Amino acid sequence: MSVIWHDLECGAYAEDLPLWRELASEHGDPILDLGAGTGRVALDLARHGHRVTALDHDAELLVELAVRAHGLEVETVLADARAFELGRRFSLCVVPMQTIQLLGGVVARARLLDCARRHLRSGGTLAIAIAETLELYEVVDPTFAPLPDICERDGIVYYSQPIAVRAQGERYTLERRRETVAADGRRSATNDIIELDRVTSAELEREAAAAGFTALGTRSVAPTRDYAGSEVVIVSA
Repeated sequence: MSVIWHDLECGAYAEDLPLWRELASEHGDPILDLGAGTGRVALDLARHGHRVTALDHDAELLVELAVRAHGLEVETVLADARAFELGRRFSLCVVPMQTIQLLGGVVARARLLDCARRHLRSGGTLAIAIAETLELYEVVDPTFAPLPDICERDGIVYYSQPIAVRAQGERYTLERRRETVAADGRRSATNDIIELDRVTSAELEREAAAAGFTALGTRSVAPTRDYAGSEVVIVSA
């Protein structure tokens, strides 16, 4: 089930792909994708001729990624991005789509940064996407709600409706209403909540410097109608 929701809510996002392709062409292989999910970025890079290792902590997502990667140079690794040891080094490590903000604070980010540095070649590059600011809202009148994400799989309709983005202390809270409707009319509904650490590009650059990285600058990915924009912090090992 997590594959369907992951694809529905994240899989269509493509605004950042040109930047990852550009970085991959510039810095070369092999490439490590942290928080790879079902392979949105990893498979795109592999289709463009790159050798990619896709790491995620969700086994179900990686199984689906491996199926989709048939014939491509993609290796999957089941591991926590804050604590992994692969025994080899990479030219480029990418952390797309606010993955680092899901980890739970500055200590967790430091652990990811340390793991990434140990897995990069000398002069290798780490690129991390973050959402510095999010537009806050709470749906009161459904007429003015953001558009839902909808798909149908095997006769079941899946519906995911964003209903709130709140700022709470050091985190953003994103809430969605997830519903399913089976062919016989049976329905289910749950609310899914995701928390993102609030962090700026400048703060992340300082944290990366403390982990032994050198700042190379920040690139912006523009927002779309359905997705927030992001800043991509780029640092060198």
